[in-house]
Amino acid sequence: MDTEATARSISVEILIDFEDNGVLDYSRANKLESRDRAEVREYVQNILRRRSYLDFLIDQFSNVKIDEMKSSLKNILRLGVYDMVFMDSTPDYAAINESVEIAKYSLGSRTGDLTNAILRNLQRDIDNLPKPNFEDRTKLVATTFSHPEWLVKRWTNRFGEREAFKLMQANNKRPSYYIRANNLRTKTENFKLRMTKHGIDFEESDWLPGYFKVDSVAPFISKGWLDKGFCQVQDIAAGFAPYLLDPDPSESIYDLCAAPGTKSVLMSDLMNGEGDILAVDISSERLDKLAESALSYHAENIRVRRADATEVELDETDAVLLDAPCTGTGVLSKRADLRWRRDQESLDNAVQLQSELLDSAAEMVKKGGRLVYSTCSLEEEENMEQVMNFLDRHENFEMQSVEGYVPDEVIAHGGLAYQTFPHKHGCDGHFGVLLKRTS
Repeated sequence: MDTEATARSISVEILIDFEDNGVLDYSRANKLESRDRAEVREYVQNILRRRSYLDFLIDQFSNVKIDEMKSSLKNILRLGVYDMVFMDSTPDYAAINESVEIAKYSLGSRTGDLTNAILRNLQRDIDNLPKPNFEDRTKLVATTFSHPEWLVKRWTNRFGEREAFKLMQANNKRPSYYIRANNLRTKTENFKLRMTKHGIDFEESDWLPGYFKVDSVAPFISKGWLDKGFCQVQDIAAGFAPYLLDPDPSESIYDLCAAPGTKSVLMSDLMNGEGDILAVDISSERLDKLAESALSYHAENIRVRRADATEVELDETDAVLLDAPCTGTGVLSKRADLRWRRDQESLDNAVQLQSELLDSAAEMVKKGGRLVYSTCSLEEEENMEQVMNFLDRHENFEMQSVEGYVPDEVIAHGGLAYQTFPHKHGCDGHFGVLLKRTS
């Protein structure tokens, strides 16, 4: 095989590294052209979205069970099966040949022959593929929709099977993206004209001003509009928390766990670049990138500070945004890898950290000030249960209505929170509440 890297071969390397080390590192694709780099991300995320189902198919057509295979062979086969089953634009012979060549080059000719045999077996039945038929209902659903069994159990118990199926189906679709025009560098109307001039299809949202739903962010990257600060990639549900905080140009704001900083930049936009925003994060590397972004976006009222938000001592301020680290179960369409990283233990750990962060944030809010708590999780322990436990500990805070700050369609818990679901709202799953310090 020619040793020149291809989108497929690099995708396999990234998937192997993820399976062996839990690391999803796209830097391996930096040697490729931009179009091929985008193809790598598509391959990796789509294979992770369908991993359980791909493994089921491999098991049906292989004499060697997938649990007995090395991660390298598993992911070569996943790539080949994905190409054959889901990529209409890829001829079967091309999918088979490249997978076989990758196997031969990395694992030897015998493994290449095994890869060829398995994929040829599948090709013969490509129009009549077997369906999962396990007696264990949870395993059946988990395999069909490629979600971990612990999450399938949680969601079917909470939402019922029908609703859980719709949610998992939404997670397995290729996501749409939102672009937000940055009014610190351009005007929304001018940005619309810019997109139209360059032939970019978009759908303007009526939920929040300046948000546009697009099929791909590639044109915005290739034209350098993100680097120039004209716009940012931000799901519209992620914009609700800054709008709920409703920062005023005269105020001082803390943004805790702020990196990568898209919410800080949005708040700067809402404040017309005035006032003061302190972006706090524990990662110096991510803060450096946040500071660079702030310059690009002309968000000159953003300062950065490296600190652990559970320990840092800050003066009381007008308002605090805590977009807390969470399990991310609301963003499994864009971050398919998260479904394979999370388990009950990671949920428990997230809940504990959120509790500590909320207690710390409460000390930073002055009397009459505001605290917005948000997550990109769908789990009640991280959301309303977390908030109610916080209020039990902090009698000097009370919940405020979110009505008038966010769209009516996403208001939950009797007007005291917002909650979005991918299958209901066509965006990521986010939760948020507004808390006021009363004494």
